[in-house]
Amino acid sequence: MSILTPKLTVVGAGPGDVELITLKAIKAIKSAHVILYDALINEELLKYASVDVELIFVGKRKGCYAFQQEQINELIVAKAKEKGHVVRLKGGDPFIFGRGAEEIDYAREFGLETFVVPGISSAIAVPAYQGIPLTKRGSSESFWVITATTKNHSLSTDVHLAAKSTATVVILMGMHKLEKIVDIFKGEGKQDTQMAIIQNGTRIDEKVGVGTVSTIQSIVEEKQLSSPAIIVIGDVVQNRVALSTIRHEVNKLA
Repeated sequence: MSILTPKLTVVGAGPGDVELITLKAIKAIKSAHVILYDALINEELLKYASVDVELIFVGKRKGCYAFQQEQINELIVAKAKEKGHVVRLKGGDPFIFGRGAEEIDYAREFGLETFVVPGISSAIAVPAYQGIPLTKRGSSESFWVITATTKNHSLSTDVHLAAKSTATVVILMGMHKLEKIVDIFKGEGKQDTQMAIIQNGTRIDEKVGVGTVSTIQSIVEEKQLSSPAIIVIGDVVQNRVALSTIRHEVNKLA
């Protein structure tokens, strides 16, 4: 029996729509001997894997961890040395709040060959699917992408800085801190700034609520929005209606 080179490929699975996957990602999935996959990936992507692949769910749902990060790191190395090619399949892009770099650093310490396949980030794709451009001439010249929850589970101080800017602000993992986020933006006099919350973005069960900083909490309650969701704050949100028409026309062509 030939000895397989232990290697790790960290793959971005995109934001949820199964068609938002790269050809390079599919090739990696097909060649994998073991796939460690997260909760936010579209499991239809696993159909591209070989019939004898070992599939291991290592994600979390509603705060329940299948594996801690240290265990995932150890599992990557163990499975690569046992079977060869391990694919770590992560939602969105693995280098944007995906801990992909941490896993690669750990794998390299044990001599694994390592590769990364970028994915389409949910921070950009999810607003786009709702017709929200993160930048638009005359409305926004830049954008922030922030994780609301830091390593110690507190609200990121970058939210305070972003609220002072004129940029579009995209906040990930922020639904449990929505009240604090709203209060920060109100404190900067931005109670009338446009705001959108998109749950399960790009998926068939996508839900969206659009309002202002001062009204968004009641809209969330009315539409029963919850995690996983992306928060978008900025004047560009008001462009949603016009661009959504284009999205629907494109889908008709599929």
